Amino acid sequence: MTEEENLIDSKSEFESHASQSDIGVVQEFVLFLKHNKKWWLTPIVIALLLIAAIAISAGTGAAPFIYTLF
Repeated sequence: MTEEENLIDSKSEFESHASQSDIGVVQEFVLFLKHNKKWWLTPIVIALLLIAAIAISAGTGAAPFIYTLF
C-alpha cells in the first residue's frame, strides 16, 4: 500500500469511529472496571454516591427525616 492509501484507510476508520454514538459515563466506567480489573473501586464509588445523596437531601425538606436516622 502506498502512503495515500494508508491515509485514506485511517481516515475512513477514524470517520467510522467518530460516527458511532457515545456510550455514556456509567457504561464507560463499568467497561473500565472490567478491562482493568479494578472491582475494588466499586464499594468506594457507591459509598461516595450515598454520601453525596445524603448531603444533597440534607438541604431539602427531607433533612429532619435524615437527622432521625443518625
